[in-house]
Amino acid sequence: MSGKFVVSISFGKDNTDKATVGFVVANAAVASDKETVVFLSIEGTRLSQKGYADDIHEEGFAPLKDLMASFAEAGGTIYVCSPCFKKRALDETQLIAGAKVVGGAKLVEFMSEGAPSICY
Repeated sequence: MSGKFVVSISFGKDNTDKATVGFVVANAAVASDKETVVFLSIEGTRLSQKGYADDIHEEGFAPLKDLMASFAEAGGTIYVCSPCFKKRALDETQLIAGAKVVGGAKLVEFMSEGAPSICY
């Protein structure tokens, strides 16, 4: 069984519930001693930008910015889809803690040892 886990999030403010729940699950995985990667793609890439998630707070959950900060502080890694990032003309100097812009090959490499994944 793999000691790795991937949470793929393709939503931002266009579906704040999915973005929030994705980070809730990612925090659970990293707290369970799984080497955890959140993969941000499509509109989810916007979550990689400082300040973007500051006003997202789904009822019943911690604010998204707090969930994201907790994930990074616990050692989680955030991969940001390079083509999606470039398509949206986002700013690499504004990346949140724990985030790095990567190509798809980096995700495939991480998952190649049988890492389970879930998508939001």
